[in-house]
Amino acid sequence: MPNTRQAEKRMRRDAKRRLRNRYHLSRMRTYIKKFRKLIESGQLEEAQKFLPEVISIIYHTASKGVIHKNEASRRASRVSKLLNKALAKAQGQAG
Repeated sequence: MPNTRQAEKRMRRDAKRRLRNRYHLSRMRTYIKKFRKLIESGQLEEAQKFLPEVISIIYHTASKGVIHKNEASRRASRVSKLLNKALAKAQGQAG
């Protein structure tokens, strides 16, 4: 338990921030999972349309301070790479 008024306030503030951070982090992870499922199920056209939205949410999460901007860049790069790899594989099978 907090001993001072300042500590009580900090505890209330941290609880609000924790909830806010958890919301943004969960949202980002959910979008990434949806994106991965689209690729795994072979719906590459839908995944291509969904990619800008996923990247936007990743960078939005970083802008809120939940993740570092370098982590956002790394995650965005990895989802893009995943799609490009799947597209190349599909192109190789078709061609």
